[in-house]
Amino acid sequence: MKKRLKVITLGCSKNSVDTEHLLAALPADAFELCDSFPLDYLLYNTCGFIGDAKEESIQAVLEGAQAKNRGDVGQLLVFGCLSQRYASQLPSLIPEVDAWFGARDLNPVLHYLGLPSSRFVSRRQEQKRGYAYLKISEGCDRRCSYCAIPFIRGAHRSVPFEELEQEARSLVAEGVSELILIAQDTTFYGLDLYGRRALAELLERLSAIEGVERLRIHYSYPTDFPEDVLEQMANNPKVCKYLDIPLQHISDTVLGNMHRHIDSASTKALIRRMREKVPGVVLRTTMIVGHPGEGEKEFGELLDFVREARFERLGAFCYSEEEGTWGAEHLKDDVPEDVKRSRLDELMALQADISLSFNRSRIGSTARVMVDGIVNGNYVCRSEWESPDVDGEILVATEKADKKLIGSYIDVRIEAADEYDLTAVQL
Repeated sequence: MKKRLKVITLGCSKNSVDTEHLLAALPADAFELCDSFPLDYLLYNTCGFIGDAKEESIQAVLEGAQAKNRGDVGQLLVFGCLSQRYASQLPSLIPEVDAWFGARDLNPVLHYLGLPSSRFVSRRQEQKRGYAYLKISEGCDRRCSYCAIPFIRGAHRSVPFEELEQEARSLVAEGVSELILIAQDTTFYGLDLYGRRALAELLERLSAIEGVERLRIHYSYPTDFPEDVLEQMANNPKVCKYLDIPLQHISDTVLGNMHRHIDSASTKALIRRMREKVPGVVLRTTMIVGHPGEGEKEFGELLDFVREARFERLGAFCYSEEEGTWGAEHLKDDVPEDVKRSRLDELMALQADISLSFNRSRIGSTARVMVDGIVNGNYVCRSEWESPDVDGEILVATEKADKKLIGSYIDVRIEAADEYDLTAVQL
């Protein structure tokens, strides 16, 4: 009989890719993927990045332990960033877990299940859709003072061109037409394998694959940004005029404390070049408020910069001291929690006004959008200027929704806008 198995993925899109690689390696004649109890195996792919994510992962595993104690689960397995980071503490805290694996231990998970090793170049999507994340590298060589990723995921390791092309073709064969390139730092791609930054060449190679319609770049580091990527964005019609580039701050004092290896003037010059070289580009960034050294002056600099740069998309979160990082060991967490929260609210209120202004400027324009789903009789869509999970959506009313359109493209005209979402009609 087939073994009943379920994988619950927590955390970022990079974890989702790991899960889909693992699922693809499970023989269909030996394992049945299930959403309900009873289960022979329940696996958790965990996140261990910041406090809230760790709490979510621990709570989820505890719920799995309860299910096992009820007899609904045969074996409980945990892998991913949380178990990588706290490998020595967790087994005694949650003894119901049968086996713990790290963030880089997909083959050991297969071995535990009695399966051979895999090269993990194919994917089995957790749900069918028209887009997929393509993880182009693992780990990170940056040493930002607040970040635990380098000692969780290890040093930067690029995936060779050929493997990514093979994986892209397998995704296209399953109906994917938009590939979202992700890594801890996509701009570092190729340095370890080819001795050069090769993200632009990778974009060119992937765009040559028949069936690939859109390529989107996430998580780019501003220091030494490869300018040939901007040329691809400006001239390659398959590369979205969209870039996710977490800047974290603009104050020289805070950037220095963060070990970002870039200053305020260079950051502002980079943003200007991006807008000049790629007209119409939409920029998404992330900011941290309340980092050690951020006084009222430094926070004021951040607000002024956001007003000036007018990022179309911006997310932010409060600084969280993470054990083991350089910042936790050498910097005092000197901004009170209530001040952090107040600053976060002020920054996001400012961004809401900027986002509303940008969205309203699109009213009356047309766009080619991908249909991601159907909710309350509306098609839920995205243009090249929206990324899934993090950006707003374009809602298109329809008298009779056709599920066959999910994953395909339609043309729409924008009719209305709020701070985050747009409303459109199909043309």
